[in-house]
Amino acid sequence: MGLLRVFSSIRCLGYRATLLPLIAGASAFAFAPQVLAQEKLAAPNFNLPGLSEYANPEAPENRPLANTSELILEAKLKNGDPDIERGLVWRIFSPEPGDDDKLLLIASSKGGTTSFHLPAGSYLVHVAYGRAGATKRITMEKGTRHESMVLDAGGLKLNAVLPDGGKIPEKLLRFSIYEGDEDNASDRSLIIPNVKPDSVVRLNTGTYHVVSNYGSANAIIRADIRVEAGKLTEATVEHRAAQVTMKLVRERGGEAMADTSWSIVNASGDPVRESVGAYASMVLAEGEYVAIAKNKDRIYQRDFKVVSGQNEEVEVLANSDYEPTGGDSLD
Repeated sequence: MGLLRVFSSIRCLGYRATLLPLIAGASAFAFAPQVLAQEKLAAPNFNLPGLSEYANPEAPENRPLANTSELILEAKLKNGDPDIERGLVWRIFSPEPGDDDKLLLIASSKGGTTSFHLPAGSYLVHVAYGRAGATKRITMEKGTRHESMVLDAGGLKLNAVLPDGGKIPEKLLRFSIYEGDEDNASDRSLIIPNVKPDSVVRLNTGTYHVVSNYGSANAIIRADIRVEAGKLTEATVEHRAAQVTMKLVRERGGEAMADTSWSIVNASGDPVRESVGAYASMVLAEGEYVAIAKNKDRIYQRDFKVVSGQNEEVEVLANSDYEPTGGDSLD
C-alpha cells in the first residue's frame, strides 16, 4: 500500500510537470500576435513646431490695430441738418490707381455714421446716398479723426395725371432722369431709367431733365425740375393721352380677326407704333391717326381721333362697304 501511494503521487506529480509547460507554451503563443502588432504600430514621428505657453499680447501679430488710427465718418444732406442715420454707403479708396488704372477699394461700410481703422497715409473717402454722393481726400496720422461730409443733396418724387385729375395706372407710367445740361440738350447723360411713380430718388442739388412715358408709344412729357438741398421736391406732370384698343372685324361688334398686323401713323404720316395680333392695345397722345390693318395679304385702314382721358376701342371693318360714322372720332 505504501508503494502504491508513492507511485500514485509520482504520477500525479509527473502529470503536473508535463501540463505546466504546455500551459506556459500556450500563453506565450497567445501573447505573440500582440507583441507583433505593437511592433508594427510604432508611434509616428511628428514634427511639431515649438509652442509657447501663452500668446504674447504685445506681439505685433496679436495687435492688428496697434499701428492704425480710427476714422469716424458721418454725413448730412446740408449744413445744419442732423446726421443721416441709414441708407449711406461708405467706401475708402487708395488715392493712387492700380495696374488696371482703377482706384483700389480698401474698406467699405453701409448704414449711417461709421468708423474705420486705417494706417497712416492718404485716402479718398466716398459716401453715396442713393444717386447723391460726395468725395473727400483725407490724411490719417496718429490719433482719432472725425470727419463730417455734406452731401448737398435732396429728394425727388415724381408722378403724372390726366388733365381732369384722372389717375394713370402705375404699370403704364415710368420716368427717366437725365442731367440738366442746357448746353448739350440733344445728348444728355441718363442718370436713372425706369423710375416708378411716387418713389423718392436722392440726388445732388441741381436741375434735372425728366422724361415721363405713359405707355410705350408717343405719350411723352418732358420737364426740367430743380432739386434743393435738404428738401423733397414733388413734381407732377400732365399727360394728354388715352388708351386705345384696335381690332379688325367683319362686321360692327364682331369678333377680332387673328393674325393681323397693325401699323399706326399720325396725321403727318409718321409711324407711331406697330403690333401683331387680333388686338392692338396701346397708349396714344391726343391727336388724329390712321390705323392700317393687314390680314391675309389684304389691307384695311381707318382714320380715328384720340381724345385725352377717353379710353376707347377702335374697330376696322374688313370689307369694302365700311363707312365712317360720327367722323371716326373717339370722343
